[in-house]
Amino acid sequence: MWNVLLSFSGLVALIQLLFLPFFPESPPYLLLQKEDKAGCLKAMKQLWGEGNYQTEFDDLMKEKAITKGTKIMNVLEVLRERSVHPQLCTMLLLLLSLQLCGLKIFETANLQESIIPYVSLGVSICELISIIFCSSIIDRFGRRKLLCAGYSLMALMLVLLETSLLLSDQFLWLRYCSVILIFLFIIAYGLGP
Repeated sequence: MWNVLLSFSGLVALIQLLFLPFFPESPPYLLLQKEDKAGCLKAMKQLWGEGNYQTEFDDLMKEKAITKGTKIMNVLEVLRERSVHPQLCTMLLLLLSLQLCGLKIFETANLQESIIPYVSLGVSICELISIIFCSSIIDRFGRRKLLCAGYSLMALMLVLLETSLLLSDQFLWLRYCSVILIFLFIIAYGLGP
């Protein structure tokens, strides 16, 4: 019944994708990243209803003043920072161990048991690369666009994955397409959600 569980996460992603365009951008994002004061106030009113949000706006302005002198680090600078190495190692171990949970999908795709660990390692590497890539482009495109694109791609990959798994007994080459679709699903997840 794992395929029903996998489809359920696709349904939740589809629901979020349908409703996401109707929500405004985050007020802190609009003010701190885009420097759009009017958009920030409009988003506050849209999210929280009519009212006076001057206190919240002033708090955001204080945060902006505090972070103005702070240098935002890119991914490579974070990787070079020794103080975050224990947290990075913990995250890396967690990502690698999570891939052991997906071995059932590869077994269902009728892959040879000897190559399943390598495919699982490839999934981990794809996830790590997509997360690093996303963290470097999120300020350029914004969370909303990345979420919409990520959920759209994830929904498409889940439909194609389910189809390829159902037909993998009839067409042997679809087994390898299933693996590629899993890689693409992980990349789409890392880029957006």
